[in-house]
Amino acid sequence: MSHQLATLLDEQRRFPPSPEFAAQANAQAGLYDEANRDRLAFWADQARALEWIEPWRTVLDWQPPHARWFDGGKLNVSANCLDRHLRGPRRNKAAIIWEGEPGDRRVLTYWDLAREVNRAANALKALGIKKGDRVAIYLPMIPEAAVAMLACARIGAIHSVVFGGFSSESLRDRINDAAAVAVITADGGYRRGQIVPLKRFADQAVAGCPTIKHVLVVQRLMGTASSEAGATMTPGRDYWWHDLVRAADAKCAPEPMEAEDLLFILYTSGTTGKPKGIVHSTGGYLTQVTATTRWVFDLKEEDVFWCTADIGWVTGHSYVVYGPLANGATVVMYEGAPDWPARDRMWEIIARYGVTVFYTAPTAIRAFMKWGTEHPAAHDLGTLRLLGSVGEPINPEAWIWYQQHIGGGRCPIVDTWWQTETGAIMITPLPGVTTTKPGSATVPIPGISAKLLDAQGHVLEKGGGFLALTEPWPSMLRTIYGDDARYHETYWSRFPGRYFAGDGAKLDEDGYWWVLGRVDDVLNVAGHRIGTMEVESALVDHPLVAEAAVVGKAHELKGQALAAFVILKEGNRATAQLRDDLKDHVARKIGAIAKPDDIFFVADVPKTRSGKIMRRLLKDIAEGRALGDTTTLADPNVVAKLKDQYESEEG
Repeated sequence: MSHQLATLLDEQRRFPPSPEFAAQANAQAGLYDEANRDRLAFWADQARALEWIEPWRTVLDWQPPHARWFDGGKLNVSANCLDRHLRGPRRNKAAIIWEGEPGDRRVLTYWDLAREVNRAANALKALGIKKGDRVAIYLPMIPEAAVAMLACARIGAIHSVVFGGFSSESLRDRINDAAAVAVITADGGYRRGQIVPLKRFADQAVAGCPTIKHVLVVQRLMGTASSEAGATMTPGRDYWWHDLVRAADAKCAPEPMEAEDLLFILYTSGTTGKPKGIVHSTGGYLTQVTATTRWVFDLKEEDVFWCTADIGWVTGHSYVVYGPLANGATVVMYEGAPDWPARDRMWEIIARYGVTVFYTAPTAIRAFMKWGTEHPAAHDLGTLRLLGSVGEPINPEAWIWYQQHIGGGRCPIVDTWWQTETGAIMITPLPGVTTTKPGSATVPIPGISAKLLDAQGHVLEKGGGFLALTEPWPSMLRTIYGDDARYHETYWSRFPGRYFAGDGAKLDEDGYWWVLGRVDDVLNVAGHRIGTMEVESALVDHPLVAEAAVVGKAHELKGQALAAFVILKEGNRATAQLRDDLKDHVARKIGAIAKPDDIFFVADVPKTRSGKIMRRLLKDIAEGRALGDTTTLADPNVVAKLKDQYESEEG
C-alpha cells in the first residue's frame, strides 16, 4: 500500500478514556497482563464466572483445526442466564423491555422470563423434542424469540434461528440442511407499518421439509390481522404457542450439557452461494460472550442495554440474549424499523427507557447522518454513557458524528470486530482502558491472538495485509454443520494452522487494527492495493455525501478500476460538477490512483436485510453482467433501478 493510500486511515484524532470512566470501569489494564502471563489460566478464570454442574478436566484440547474448551465440564446455558439470578435481588429486575413497532410494550422480569422459558421447555418436551434435536426459529423481534432460544438451550435442543426477513426458500434450505424436527414461527410481524406473513412463508418452506414434525405459532398480530395474514393451521402438525405454553408446568430442570455439546447452528453466507451452518458449542461460547459483555459494554447493575441487532444474526444471539442475560442485564428489544413511523424512533426509545449503553451498526449510523441531526436533538439522550459499533468497519467521520450527536461528546465508543464464526467480540477498545482512534477497532481483547500476515503467511509488524487469528479462542466455531471438509477448506487452508476468514486489515505504528473489509473488497488498481473502505471513507468525508459503496470493475489498462455508488445527504442535488468534485476529493484524500473512474448518484444501494451492502451485485451492475441471486435484498427493486441507470449512463 502506497504512502498516500495509507494516509486516510492514519487517523490523527485521539480519545483517551476520562479518569472518571476509567476509575469505575469493569475492565482494567491488568486483564492484558493476566492473559499474557498464562492465556489458558486466564480463560479458565473467566469460565469460573459461570455456574458449572460439573467442573472441567482440561481447559483446552487443541487438535488443529478442532478445539475442545473446558472438556469434561457440564453446565446449562439457560440456567446461567436465568436460574442463578432468581436467588437474589435480580429476581424482579427487568430482563427484557420490549417495544413492538405499532407501539405495544411488555416488560419481563427475570422471574417472568424464567417461568416462560420453563413452560416453553416443557411444551417442547411434550412434543417429543429432546436433547440433540434441531429446532428452527423463524420469528420477529419479540420476547418469544429469546424465550424459544433459551427453552431449546434448557432441554439441550439445538436451535437454528433464521432471520424473519428471509424468504421461504432460505428457510427451507436451512431447515433441510440441519434436518430440523420443528419450526417455531409467528402468524406475522410488523415492518414499516406492513404485516410480514411469517406463518404463510413457513408453510411454503415446510412443504419441502420432510423432517419437520411440528410447527409452533406465536400469535403476534392483533385483532383480525392474524387471519388477514393467512395464518392457517394444519391439524396434527401446527400448534398455537400460547395454548401449549400456558398449559405447561412452570418448572423444568435444566439438562446438564457437556461444554462441547452444540448450543446452536447459525447460517451465514458463503462464497459458493450455499449458506454455511456455523456450529457453536456451549461452555466456551458462553464464557467468552459473558466476559466480553461485561468488559466491552462495562455493564453495571443499573444499566439499560440496547443492542439493535435482530436475533436472526449472531450479534442478536451473543449481545441481545446470551451475553447480557448471563450478566443479569436489562435488555431493550425493538421489533420494527428505525425510521417508522418517523426518523426519530430510535431516539424516542432511548429517551423513554433511559437506555445507557447503545450498540448498533455503521450502516444505521450513516442513515442517521443522512436524515439529519434534528432527530436525535429532539430527544433527551443524556442517559447514554457508552456507544458501540458492529457489523462492518466504521468510517472515521461516521464515528465522530456518532460521538458528537448521539453521545454528546461524553460517551466512549467501542468499535468491535468479530464474526458469526468467532461467536464473540475479538478486537475492540476496552472502555476506561483504551485510547480510541475514530475508525479503528484498536487491539485484540485479552486472551486473543491476532496477527497481520502477508500473502506468504509471514507476520507483519505494520502496514496492510491479512487478519489471521493464531491461537484458538473459547467462542470459536467448531465446524460447519455436516461439512467438516468445508470447515477446513474455508477457514484453515489459506494459512495452515491459523484461522483466516477473508478480512484484510492495516496495522499502524501503535499496533492498532484498521479492518478494511473482506480481501475481495481490496482492489488491485494498476498494481496498487486499494481498500474499498478507504475510498468510501474519503467519499463520506465530503460534506454532501451520506453514504458510499465502492466496487472494482474490469479495466483494459489498469486491471481494475473503481466504480462508486454515492448517496447524497438530503437537500443536495446530483450534478456533473459534483461528480467531478467528488473524484478530485478522493484524489486529494488518498491519491490520484484511488480516483474513481465512475461515480453514480443513487437513492439507495442494494443491501441484505441485515444492512450489509451487496458488493457482488454492485460489481455485476458496474460491469453490466446478469444479476446474481437477489432473494436477500431489502429492496430487490433497487438493483433493477441501479442497473437501468448504469446502462443509460453508459449509453
